[in-house]
Order: sequence, then structure tokens, then C-alpha cells
Amino acid sequence: MPITSFSLKPTCASTVGLALASLLSSLLLSPPALAQNAVTTPNQKAVAQQVAQAGVPLDALAPGAPDRYNVKSGDTLWAISGLFLKSPWRWPELWGMNLQDVQNPHRIFPGQTLVLEKSNGVARLTTAAMTGSGEGANGTSDAKTRAVDGSAGIATVKVSPRTRYESLSENVLPTLKNQVIEPFLVEPLIVDEGGLLKAPRIVSTQEGRVLLSRGDRAYALGDPATPLTDAKGEPRLFRVFRSVTPLKDPGTAVVLGYEAQFVGKAELIRGQAMRELVGKDGKPTLDIVPATIDIVRTKEEMRVGDRLLPEPPREMLSYVPRAPDGKMDGRIVSVYGSSVINAAQSQVVVLNRGTRDGLQSGHVLALLKDGPRVLDRTSGTPVEIKLPDERNGLLMVFRTFEKLSYALILQITDGVKVGDHVTSPR
Repeated sequence: MPITSFSLKPTCASTVGLALASLLSSLLLSPPALAQNAVTTPNQKAVAQQVAQAGVPLDALAPGAPDRYNVKSGDTLWAISGLFLKSPWRWPELWGMNLQDVQNPHRIFPGQTLVLEKSNGVARLTTAAMTGSGEGANGTSDAKTRAVDGSAGIATVKVSPRTRYESLSENVLPTLKNQVIEPFLVEPLIVDEGGLLKAPRIVSTQEGRVLLSRGDRAYALGDPATPLTDAKGEPRLFRVFRSVTPLKDPGTAVVLGYEAQFVGKAELIRGQAMRELVGKDGKPTLDIVPATIDIVRTKEEMRVGDRLLPEPPREMLSYVPRAPDGKMDGRIVSVYGSSVINAAQSQVVVLNRGTRDGLQSGHVLALLKDGPRVLDRTSGTPVEIKLPDERNGLLMVFRTFEKLSYALILQITDGVKVGDHVTSPR
């Protein structure tokens, strides 16, 4: 959302988001974020305040962490976190964010300078105020006039207020490279058992085609109670999904939800309608005319029976990488968009934990490789033992549902497979 700000001084500064009151003397605040409905306990607030005031120990800093860093276009929050910290998920502690700041992700913009302050064995991160004689926050001079008092010889500077207009959504620093995470923000979908069956469906193609690709025209029908209409204000762009796949908990085999397969996008050209006809008996009857759609993108070829859901508005999402509150354990349910059970770096996996378990977008979890069972032959009689689980990498949750979540694999040392464990990173 565009932000309009007003400058009454020749020099001013803007910073990256909300910070603690203890840092306000060295930080200026960005425009306030929307209020959140998240409820925090007194204990959580106390821990957040304690962490924010304490900073991080110096031994938690990454080797060669710079004292100052100028944020550049193309940087990501995850990369900068790793530049300063051995454990990037400790970013909120270094930055001094409380729980409310985490709910309203801290925003960093290209052109800002991050300053690492070290004192009393701990480190904190702040931003340097931008300076420049007669310059505003955007580097341009404010309108002003200069007059000289002839009797005293004292120059008087008159400063005129002006409006600066800047779109924050275009400059905000993303947590990860957009091309890595953006496709997965709209493609994966968890639905209930009958949710997708109520959505409009493709009922026919032109010239009896079996498969549809980009540029093809097709016809779709919605539920009689909620027809597919082109009335003003109704959605015109749709995502197309195929039949759902049950997602089972690897430990209990209980179905936690159903994943719909994304196959492409379609645009509504004409809405469905009712046409009055005269039947063979001479009596009037109503005939349903399907809606007309054009296929505008295909991930896979579409076919009759595929379902349509409205295209959600594009959002600029920024996540603060952080560890979950308290202990978190879970397992990988499936690998998204793949028929195999193994996953590699930058792939998306489904976890058997969701909002009901306290998992939130931005939470970083450690991947554990299941220790194999081996025979101990050193004691005379062979005994089967299980080797410990070993750390295998990191992943970050980016989309949550009640019982399931999607997470992106950030770092990996070996293959990840369905059934592997995830846990809090520390």
C-alpha cells in the first residue's frame, strides 16, 4: 500500500519497522503496521522483552560479521541474517523485536545501513540515521529560501513542507528470493474432503478436445446456488485444480487434510446463464448455458472435470525467520509436486503440524535424518540398536493450515524423505 509522509525539516530519516522503546533514541519508526489479533501470554511477553533487551552473545555472531552493512537491491532477509549470525533464526533477538514486531514483519529497505553495536558481551543491530545538509529522506532537497537580515547579518532559512510518495511494497526486502518462494504462495492448497467438489468445474471443450493448454477455450459450470457469473465485482481470474490427495500423518496414518493439485489458470470470458426454450411438448423450459473460459497458463494439461477457484490478490509477504516458541516436533508428510518421496534443497514439503500446534509462517525448523538400525556385534551376541538422529539442514514454514503446513527447504546436507523428523532448531 503506498505510504505518504510529510517532511517539515531539511533532513529526516526513515527506518525499517517497529523496534523496542529502548532503541527509539537511535531508530526512527516506519509507518505503523496493521493491528494484529494475535494473543500473547504474559510469560511470552516477558521472554520477548528480556531477549530484546539482552541482544545476543558475541559468540552467536557469524565469523567475520561486519560492523556496518549497506543493504543492496537483491539482498534477502535470510542472507543478511546469516551474514550477522551463526544461527539466522535468532534474527529477532539481534534486532530487538518483541512478539508484536514479529507478527508485523520487520521491514528493511535497500539503501539503509545496518550497524552492529557491541557492548557488555552482547550485540544488537540498529540502523544508521541518514544525514545530508538540506536533504530529505529520499536524497532530494526540500524547497527552501534564504534571506539575510541586513542589520544583524544573520541568514534566515525558510523551510516549506512537501509531500513525499513512496511505495513500500516495491522496495521491501524479501525474506527469500521471490522466484524461489512466490510460486508456492498460490499453488499449494489444502482443502477439506468435499471442499473442492463444490467449486465450479470444466464441463466441455471446443471440438471435443481431451486435453487443454494455454490459449484453448473451454466451458465451465458453477453450483446452481453460486453460478459462475461475470457480474461487476465478481472474480474473473481462476486457478485450476485437479482431484485431491489425502495427506496422512506418518506416525498415526490419520488423514490430516487433502491436497489439491494445481494445474494452471483460466480467465472468465462470459458468465453462465439461463436460456428459455420451448420443449417438444410446446411448454417453455429453462436451459443452462455454461460459462466461457480461456486457459491463460498451464502447469499441466487440463481436462474436463478440473475445478476452478478464484485467484487470490497478490500479496507482498515478508517473514521474519525465527525459532518457534517452546519445543516443536513434527514429521514430513509429503513432497509437494512430486511423485517421489525424496526432496532436495529449495523444494517444498508438507509438515504434520499447523496452527493448532502453534506453528506460524516464518518459523525455522531443523531437519533430522532418521538414524538407521544396525547390529551391534561387539558384545558376543548381536543386538539391534538404533543410531541417533542427525541434523540434516533447515527449513522455513511459509504457509499454514489448521493441521498441516508448507515449508521450504533452505539448507540441506543429504536427501530429505517422507517421514523424516523436524524439530526446533536449538
